[in-house]
Amino acid sequence: MTKNNASLRSLEVCFSPALIHLHDISDSIVVVIDVLRATSSICVAFANGVKSIVPVATIEESHSYKAKGYLVGAERNGEMLDGYDLGNSPFSYLDPRVKDRDIALTTTNGTQAIAASSGAYQIAIGSFLNLDCLCDWLKDQNKNVLLLCSGWKNSFNLEDTILAGAIAEQLEPHYEMNGMCDAVIAAMHLYSLAKPDLNTFLDKSSHRKRLERLQIDKDVEYCLTPNLAPVVPVMVNGVLVKFVA
Repeated sequence: MTKNNASLRSLEVCFSPALIHLHDISDSIVVVIDVLRATSSICVAFANGVKSIVPVATIEESHSYKAKGYLVGAERNGEMLDGYDLGNSPFSYLDPRVKDRDIALTTTNGTQAIAASSGAYQIAIGSFLNLDCLCDWLKDQNKNVLLLCSGWKNSFNLEDTILAGAIAEQLEPHYEMNGMCDAVIAAMHLYSLAKPDLNTFLDKSSHRKRLERLQIDKDVEYCLTPNLAPVVPVMVNGVLVKFVA
């Protein structure tokens, strides 16, 4: 595939939800990225048969879904909250009980980034776990793409930007980068540096340090492994579902 439709499609990276107002997303697919761990867990959930996920901003709203028969998940500052069925670990969503269930989920960063993307043409979920199938799907959509890094409480972080670079590396030959392409170039350069050993590259990253106290190294290693959950979660009428062609 060549850039024969390049003038119709742009590729951008946004380093934080706090900056999304600088982008016109009305005609763009926004790919929400929260590598550690919300979007990784969402991909695992759909790969393991979850029916739908309702991303909500607040803990209270998430809990309100329990009475409706949903499994409810809540995470703040990396920790699962008491009284909820699920947290933010991808391994929670390997549990057979999630199959065919509807889930309401709130997290520190990922679900907030989804909410910030509400004006988009389409919202999709990105992680290393669905990297290749997501990129193939995006190429087929023939739409502008904005890669939105959830970061940490509206601040820049490394792991989300590195994944944005990995996605951009696959998409760039097929898209036109507009005047805001410095962010795409920076993300691709970071990914190029990190690619030989993602785990080691992120060893001193801020969020990795935050998670160390929780002793979840296996979560981090899993979330940095490409293509373990080859699904594309997309938003339909305010609910995340697995894209089916």
